[in-house]
Amino acid sequence: MTSGTRLASRLPAQLLLAAAAGATAVPAFAPYYLWPLALLSLCVLFALWHRSQTAWRAFAIGFAWGLGLFVAGVTWIYVSLHVYGNMPAPLAALATFLFCCYLSLYPAMAGVLFRKLVNMRPMSASIGLLLVMPASFIALEYLRGWLLSGFPWLTFGYSQTPGGMLAAPLAGFAPLLGVHGISWLLALTAAVGVLLVRPLSAVAISRRGQSVAMAALAVTWTAGHFLHHAPWSEPVGRPLPVALLQGNIEQSLKWREDQRDATLENYRELLGRTQAKLVVMPETALPNFLDAIPAGYVDGIGQRAAARGADVLVGVPIAERGSSSVNPYRYANSAISVGASASQRYDKQHLVAFGEFIPPLFSWVYHWLQIPLAGFTPGNDQQKPMSIAGQRVAINICYEDAFGSEIARQLPEANLLVNISNMAWYGRSLAADQHGQFSRMRAMETSRWMLRATNTGVTAAIDESGEMVASMAQFERGVLEVNAQPRAGTTPYVIWRDAPVLTLLAACLLAPLLLRGRLAPRP
Repeated sequence: MTSGTRLASRLPAQLLLAAAAGATAVPAFAPYYLWPLALLSLCVLFALWHRSQTAWRAFAIGFAWGLGLFVAGVTWIYVSLHVYGNMPAPLAALATFLFCCYLSLYPAMAGVLFRKLVNMRPMSASIGLLLVMPASFIALEYLRGWLLSGFPWLTFGYSQTPGGMLAAPLAGFAPLLGVHGISWLLALTAAVGVLLVRPLSAVAISRRGQSVAMAALAVTWTAGHFLHHAPWSEPVGRPLPVALLQGNIEQSLKWREDQRDATLENYRELLGRTQAKLVVMPETALPNFLDAIPAGYVDGIGQRAAARGADVLVGVPIAERGSSSVNPYRYANSAISVGASASQRYDKQHLVAFGEFIPPLFSWVYHWLQIPLAGFTPGNDQQKPMSIAGQRVAINICYEDAFGSEIARQLPEANLLVNISNMAWYGRSLAADQHGQFSRMRAMETSRWMLRATNTGVTAAIDESGEMVASMAQFERGVLEVNAQPRAGTTPYVIWRDAPVLTLLAACLLAPLLLRGRLAPRP
């Protein structure tokens, strides 16, 4: 049997191993927080890539790994399509699988990029492992978070958010490098692990080289621990009494006209339970456009809040006349403030494809999906923090907290971050907990408290270290009251955002091309 035949015969087993490794990474994220599994998953993927000889084999391995990761980790999309979007079950299952296939193309192309660069220029196996492989993986992971509106779910840096029983050693790098920088450090650790374990890499490395690699890892991970407790910001004034409302409105009932009055009364009653200075209602808490809400409802909320010197942040869609004859109306997914402060408004900037807008050439999706509100217009990307409750509050709506560089636009002016969401679309799945990790990372990157008010959960208060100070059980109705500490100061990430990481990735990927034969293995 030729060597090529032997390689081909092993491919099915390699693909199964890759898929299993991808699925193994899912418990590394919320609600399980078993972050070592993320490291193990990357070690297996990198070992398989290292032993691949061709770009197509690296593609297949990366695709299988991605399919394992996303099928296990994001199939809650099926719930939104079938259960609440009323798409027929077979079609919803097919659509979910095809979406997972699309997501799997990113690690697949990362494998191709690695193999092409390594094969293009002679270089030592260790340089390929340490320089090119982690950079290839993170570059495509970053691209997945932005291309076609972006889907940054299960970005590996999120596995290092605090939570669970295991400390997350790399969390301290969030204020410096952001989530993608943490992903790169995690990937680099996995590459070093593959390099040091001879059965995985079959790369000869001296004892001195082993010692240097292990020492570098130890210093990096120890630094992450101490950085996590570094004072990147400072308290401003006294803690602010805040109330976060969780209405727990079933998604199938939320937009029914015969349930509207019950929903409005639900939130009116919750508002009456608190005397907090800032009250936050979830995304689209009012189940209709603002001008269709019964007269006096919103004004009444504002008047009662103003009477005690408080402000209420209300999630509500807004329809208004536009300037275009083709689209005479503009629709916004918004948050408005009412109460003691002047009324203000924030419009969601980063819309969700197929949820809040339909991409070009995909209008046929409306035939299968029953979306109560779609065709939104994105808000201005230069919106400023609201001046409410005596603080500067940066608002983000639902999915927007997945994009760290966009949240940073309102910093350092903002003293507090507020996220309003409606995760009822995804039922009792992993989606809400995974989404909560976004907010934790944004809190760490900006060194600000993040306050989350959601329809069904996770409603929570998160401090500047990413620790959950208080939370409400999912699928319960109630009010979460907490004293949130406003903060001031600027982290390196707020200043530079993703620029340092992108520069690092570019340098790692371009080095094999620029240095040519200088990285070649010694004869």
